[in-house]
Parts: sequence; C-alpha cells; structure tokens
Amino acid sequence: FKHTFSEPLVELTLLEKEKEADVISPNGKASPFSDCRPNGTPGHCSDEDVSGILRPIHKPRDYVEASVCHVKDLENGQMREVDLGCGRALLLKEHGEFSAIAHKCPHYGAPLVKGVLSKGHVRCPWHGACFSIASGDIEDFPGLDSLPTFQVTFLTLIETLCLVSQDALQSQKRTKLMSKCSAVINSSTSFSHVLIIGAGPAGLVCAETLRQEGFTDRIVMCTMEKHHPYDRPKLSKSLESTVEQLRLRSAEFFQNHDIELLTEKEVTSVDVRTKTITFQDGLKMEYRKLLIATGSRPKPLNYKGKDVENVFYLRTPEDANNIARLVSNKNAVIVGTSFIGMEVAAALTDKAHSVSVIGVEGVPFRKALGEKVGKAIMKMFEANRVKFYMLNEVSEMRGHHGQLKEVVLKSGKVLRADVCVIGAGSSPATSFLKQSGIHTDSKGFITVSKTMQTNVDGIFAAGDAVTFPLPLRGNKKVNIPHWQMAHLHGRVAALNMMGRVTEIKTVPYFWTAMFGKSIRYAGHGEGFDDVIIQGDLDELKFVAFYTKSEEVVAVASMNYDPIVSRVAEVFGSGKTIKKRDVE
Repeated sequence: FKHTFSEPLVELTLLEKEKEADVISPNGKASPFSDCRPNGTPGHCSDEDVSGILRPIHKPRDYVEASVCHVKDLENGQMREVDLGCGRALLLKEHGEFSAIAHKCPHYGAPLVKGVLSKGHVRCPWHGACFSIASGDIEDFPGLDSLPTFQVTFLTLIETLCLVSQDALQSQKRTKLMSKCSAVINSSTSFSHVLIIGAGPAGLVCAETLRQEGFTDRIVMCTMEKHHPYDRPKLSKSLESTVEQLRLRSAEFFQNHDIELLTEKEVTSVDVRTKTITFQDGLKMEYRKLLIATGSRPKPLNYKGKDVENVFYLRTPEDANNIARLVSNKNAVIVGTSFIGMEVAAALTDKAHSVSVIGVEGVPFRKALGEKVGKAIMKMFEANRVKFYMLNEVSEMRGHHGQLKEVVLKSGKVLRADVCVIGAGSSPATSFLKQSGIHTDSKGFITVSKTMQTNVDGIFAAGDAVTFPLPLRGNKKVNIPHWQMAHLHGRVAALNMMGRVTEIKTVPYFWTAMFGKSIRYAGHGEGFDDVIIQGDLDELKFVAFYTKSEEVVAVASMNYDPIVSRVAEVFGSGKTIKKRDVE
C-alpha cells in the first residue's frame, strides 16, 4: 500500500474483539422503527463483504492510513466511530455497502454514531440535521455545512483500511463549492437580481443555496441589524456570548462568495408593480426575485412605567450581554414562560441573587408539551431556586432614579427586581407589507405555497414570518418558528427562484436547553388530545408521545436519545405511528 499512497502513513489495527476504542449505539426495538434503527450490536456480514480503504474525495496534501476494524464487525444498518490516530471518522454499512464520513455534526458537534442511519442518510441525535452518507451533503437542517466523505475501496476479507485527509479529520465539516457573481454591476447600483430582506437562517441559506447551485447574478441581503448573520437561539442560553462567537459566517465568507450584505437597513415598503423596495432612509432598490425573511418581533407588554431602565426584550447580542452584566448578584424577573423566557431564567440562576418567573398559564409549556411534562420542568426550575408566580400578569414597573427596583403584579404582589426580561411571545415582522398586495393572514403571517411562493409571482417568503402547508399534517397551513424550519424554507425558496420546482418536505425538529439538560421535539403536535409518557418524569428521563385521535403527531424527550430522531425518520418516510404502537 505504501507504493500507492502518499506518506506519512499511520496504521491502527483493531481485531474482532478489540472494540474499546469504538462507540456503538444500541439496537432499535419498536416495530414502527424497524427500517430506521440506530446502530445494532456487532454481528457477522456475508462472505461477499470485504474490507476497504477510505480515500478522500477532495484530494488533500496529507494522508493518514489505518486498519480500523475486522470486516465482520459491521452488519447492515450499523455505524462505528473509528480512530485513525490523529482523528476519528464514522464508518457505516447499509445494503452491504461500506461508506465513511466525518463523525461529528457540523452544527454543534454531536456524535453522529449516536444518531440514526436510514435510507442513505444519517440523522443527528441532537437537533435532527440529516447528511447523505454517499456525498456528505446536508439534506435537512439546522446547520450550514456538509460533511467530508471518504471513498471505500475493497481489498481483502480480513480487514478494513482507511486512508483519509488530516485536514478533513480535524475540521469535521465541508463547505459546498459556490459560484461567483459574473454580472458586471457596481455595488452602488440600485438593482439586484435577487434581493433578500432579512439576514437570519432563511435568508442566509437562500443566498448560499443560490451560489451552490450555480447562480451567477447579483445577490443582495439587507437587515435592520448591524451584525452579520448570527446564531440567535444561543442568545437566551448563553447570554455572555460575543458577536464573534455567535457569527454564522465571517465577513470574508460573504466577500469571497459575492453575497452583498447591507446592515442597518430597514425596509419600509414593497412595490410589487415596479418590483422596488424602499428603505427607511429613502433609498430604493429594484429586484427580479425577492425573498422576505424578516422573522418576528417581541410582543410589547402593556404596563405602567415604560420609562424605567433595565427592562429588556431579548433580541440582540447587546441585549444578552447587558442582561448578563447587570444581573450579577441582583434580583431578576422574567415575564413570560415562553421557551426564550424559560431559557433565560435557567441561564441566570448561577449569576443572579434571585430569579422569579411570571406566567399567565398555570404551568409552563402546557400548550406545547402538555401539563405533565410542563410540571416536571417547573419542578426542575424550582429545585434550582427559581420562584414562579403563575396565573399572573405585570401591572407596573417601579424605579428609583430611573433604575428598575420593583415589579408589581396584577394580584397586588410586589417583587424586588433590578433586571427584567420580557419573553411574552412574538408576532411576525410584516407591518411594512400593508398595502403591498402581498397576502398576509389576520395575524400578519405571509401565506406561501409548498414552494415558498407568495401570491405575487417572483416574490417568496420564508422563516418565522410565514404560514405554509405542512405535508406531515395533511398540508394544513401552519406557522413553525423553528431554527431548523427557517433553514429549509430558505433552501426551498432558492431552488424555486432558479426554476427548479421543489416542494417543502421535512419533519419539524425543535430543541431547548435548560440547566444542562436538553428537550428534543419532532413533529407538529398542535391540537394534541393525549400524551403517552414512557420513562420517569421525576428523573427527567422520559419520552412523551403526543397523539391526536389514534395517531402520534409529535414526540418530545429528555435523556432518551436518539428516540426523537428515530421518530422523525418514521414521520419522514411517510409512515404513521398509531397510538397503540406506543402504549
């Protein structure tokens, strides 16, 4: 082999019984999941199965070679994390074929060996992103990057040899190749072939997809914010994170791929007849195709004392950093038991002197997760010194020398407060579309088709600001303000802008993290009429199946991976899980 491949070479041999360095996940059991199980226990392959060499598809400068396992260690449907000395890779076998990819999800670094292998892709156990095992390309979100892949060449019946790139092993991710803009246009020109309003995940994925698919005309993104696109879900979980830590792409990335970004630019109107948008500063820009991905805005709270300082709606990295700075050993009050409100409450418990939560419902998350799960989460918060004031609302914010000192509830209760964070829900940021002719519903959401097209030709919309037909629920029009969903909307919109008719097909996937514990959720449980709990709610190790009539419509879990990703695979395959299957 040394005559064939570049040096230096590193070899690691694992015989059939030497499996300590490997990570193998358990077999799936329930019958509805039989086609999309996680890894099985070691078994034997047929005599036709032979071992192989992993070669990097993109030719790197340095190779690493290692004998990684006995060929019979992997059975169909199995994955194994293998050590190559200077890094690890994921070896997979499906339908008798071996393949290998990077072993970590490029989104947050989840170990993919603990995910689900099904029908040619592997699904992340943490947040549900899917990657092709043949190409490494990302097929469902969240995340922007794909995986490096390594080609398998069969050699002998005895062992499997890996030849991989050191760079690929260490980066564990791959950015797809992108085209450049070939249109000769001055950056001051007030025309763009594609104009994207909003710089969240929907807008960013739309722009990147266009370039990945060979679009060579001008792309302009505009945002009200002063920052490049950043990881907004982290704001409520890690309040001290800097803009640099949260950034999804560098400024150089946008320059290198000819994606223009206009910051601090608020759009005030859209003229669909002349295909022109107007900014707040009076400037105008024409477009050929338009994507509206403006997201949502926090719902304002009505109370006395609006001039009191240190009351925040968490929206920007600056808001998060200010909250973290001001709350040290002080009294914090959180208004609202939304996911954002509860994540902030959890994040503040090790910083603040006290944390109080005010909610209009009797139990947090009751509508989304049900009463039993909501009570278990509430109990976890109370064990971490969080005090709840439920079935209550804010009447007044009282200050001293302009600084917040007390929050007065409608019940008459007065809470000591130095910092207040309001997380009482949100509404779509679409008021600028009034009189535009672009259709919005009674709540202000833009209605789109399965291709993310609005009622106006050439205008698309995506993300938190839209309602769209969800195939999983019989094409019912839904609004799903999830990070994962916004990514996919952006990709579908981009493909349809280029004339490649693509309909949205996905399983909604959501997660939240509090006190170092994650809740994962897949499906669309709106209107559920029963919840079947397996596991132990008191121990916070459970899976909850949400049913409507006799059908499971959603699942949530805590400390039960990879069950939510397994159910997502079943939903994604078009199969139905009946209530009796999980009872």
